[in-house]
Amino acid sequence: MATIKDVAKRAGVSTTTVSHVINQTRFVAEDTCKAVREAINELHYSPSAVARSLKVNNTRTIGLLSTSLEAPYFAEIIEVIEKKCFENGYTLILGNADNDLKKQRAYLSMMAQKRVDGLLVMCAEYPQDLLDMLEQSRNIPMVVMDWGVSRGDFTDTILDNAFQGGYMAGRYLIERGHRDIGCIPGQMERNTGGGRLSGFLKALQEAGITLRDEWLVQGDFEPESGYQAMQQLLAQPQLPTAVFCGGDIMAMGAICAADEQGLRVPQDISIIGYDNVRNSRYFTPALTTIHQPKSELGEKALDMLLDRIVNKREEPQTIEVNPRLIERRSVTDGPFVDYRR
Repeated sequence: MATIKDVAKRAGVSTTTVSHVINQTRFVAEDTCKAVREAINELHYSPSAVARSLKVNNTRTIGLLSTSLEAPYFAEIIEVIEKKCFENGYTLILGNADNDLKKQRAYLSMMAQKRVDGLLVMCAEYPQDLLDMLEQSRNIPMVVMDWGVSRGDFTDTILDNAFQGGYMAGRYLIERGHRDIGCIPGQMERNTGGGRLSGFLKALQEAGITLRDEWLVQGDFEPESGYQAMQQLLAQPQLPTAVFCGGDIMAMGAICAADEQGLRVPQDISIIGYDNVRNSRYFTPALTTIHQPKSELGEKALDMLLDRIVNKREEPQTIEVNPRLIERRSVTDGPFVDYRR
């Protein structure tokens, strides 16, 4: 099936120009229009119903396509966006798609029928089918959050610097005197999983530390995966002195597993998380973690989207938010601590 990219290539124009010709949203020279229409006919291209109906209008509604409304990380960002939408006189329509392509297509179609003024996208995974769907909807103002890198010229992008945060977690454990370090990362296909792990491994590499295979146990950001992964780590003949969990919710499960094995955190094993979800302060012990600036991410995403809607800006922008370390009580000094620091 032909895509808008195929049409643009055949006509020798940009995908933005093709979109303007199809939707009649901007003047395009007649010769160019003719070339685009001929390319559409030759390729038998049919714009998706979603793309045709997602046109800019003034309904004072914003659509948000999300992976999950329940996970604390996503819930805190959505809460900020909803509040800021209300303050600006907009209604937020939520679509909880669970990374299911059929649900994503259905929610986009529903938002098209509602004639949303703009679209925020916060999905944990971005397979090519979803990217194609989003690009075909490029005539609606759009901001994508939590991408590892920018994926196209049709949307604003917010980068969360996951690599930097993972590196920060690794450096902190090393500086606290730990060399035997385990890791429970989230899914590698997600920026929040793969990016954080890559940064963590970079910190270990710089310190001349090799992560042992049996001390790397895959998680999926859910508490049960952190619990099971820590059980697997604790079943090894030699235990790490510290564990980096790629998400606070997995760290919660890991702490529970350690406690059931009679180990004290941090006296027997240190644990550092990532995200600084709202309840991490109330874990037992209070969790040392990497703060993900969720409020800033949500506010900047909506500000960028409103700029596109109100000021008709089309030039894509990319901004970054930066993580920082939150020290609490779940990490103690390891056997190689330098007390001169």
